[in-house]
Amino acid sequence: MPDLGDSKPAGNPAVPAAPPAAAKAAPKKTGGSSPDAPPDKMRRRIIWSCIYGYLGVNFLMFLRFFFPRILFEPKTLFSIGYPADFALGVETKFQRDFRIWVVRAPGRVFVIFARCTHLGCTPDWKAAEDKFKCPCHGSGYDSEGVNFEGPAPRPMDRAHVELDATGQIIVDTNRLYVRDVKAGRDEFDSPGAFLPA
Repeated sequence: MPDLGDSKPAGNPAVPAAPPAAAKAAPKKTGGSSPDAPPDKMRRRIIWSCIYGYLGVNFLMFLRFFFPRILFEPKTLFSIGYPADFALGVETKFQRDFRIWVVRAPGRVFVIFARCTHLGCTPDWKAAEDKFKCPCHGSGYDSEGVNFEGPAPRPMDRAHVELDATGQIIVDTNRLYVRDVKAGRDEFDSPGAFLPA
């Protein structure tokens, strides 16, 4: 009996058939992934733009590191004018620039540093009520900065004042005068806490 595993087909091996003519004439797609298609340049531009943009933003963040954020604070030593420039009462024109109020009382001129002694907020001068009122927690101060209502533990501080050679008032907010009865400090009548007027 003949062995089936040893039998070989007779004749020439089969040659693959040629593709039909219709398949050769089919138009090529422009966006296809065929190896013969040209690369899509717009897609490459978008990708490279994203890469350059990412690197550029990172470079700008790196440069920003060398320019630290600075808090510009107002001057602590400045001139506010002559004593005769101030009428009796509270002058509020320096509150925005220097955080002070100039108060002229009978016989003296002094400067109140506009910081609530409760939590450090900036009170408002209420001329109709003749008092300073803190908008945060309701502390009230009279026209000389002495607390009379609310949670403030003591009066507002007064800044150092002196006259320069030309007769102008020089204010130094680094040197504050405090009145704290509980601590036994009363510096409101100290030299420098007021100017005689």
